[in-house]
Amino acid sequence: MIVLGIDPGTAALGYGIIDRTGSRLRAIDHGAFHTSADLTLPERLLAIHSFLRDLIELHGPALLGVERIFHSRNVQTALAVGHARGVVLLAAAEHHIEVREATPSEVKVAVTGYGSADKPQVARMVATILGLTEVPTPDDAADALAIAIWTAHRERPGERLNAGRLDRGAVAPKATGENPYERAVREALRDEKRALEEWAGAPPEPVR
Repeated sequence: MIVLGIDPGTAALGYGIIDRTGSRLRAIDHGAFHTSADLTLPERLLAIHSFLRDLIELHGPALLGVERIFHSRNVQTALAVGHARGVVLLAAAEHHIEVREATPSEVKVAVTGYGSADKPQVARMVATILGLTEVPTPDDAADALAIAIWTAHRERPGERLNAGRLDRGAVAPKATGENPYERAVREALRDEKRALEEWAGAPPEPVR
């Protein structure tokens, strides 16, 4: 299943495309689409729409994940993200692609296990989960890949679109035990912690 993750913005829009086969996730493409500051807002939105149309037609994703506006101290930033989100949702609807929406903290928890993780931590874990040899850049692309990972991980057979937390448990009860994705995240977090301890000169924690 091909999943497209989008980190929305009018000046820079991050995108990340992954393939999920069973519990295995593989990166296909990622990057950031920039619009010129010389363009008007309507022109920027048109450029974003054209780019998304070409990207969707090239890769044919079955799911699209996009960041939900949860809160923002900067009103202008929130408006810019909202404009871009509208174009993303429009492009998904035009191509009959199901959409999943997540707050930044939900994505961080899914990728790093920590809702207040910073961008470098998210990028490192994205690289580990997807088996990339280098940390994905720029930050917009790394964030988009993280959204795609969240989307792929949250998708379960029989789950209803955008179901609430209580509905999710009724529609698709969570299986007991640790699945391969959760095990990979746990092991990656353990390895990163050990590397940081060794770098700081502290004795590494025993492997359990």
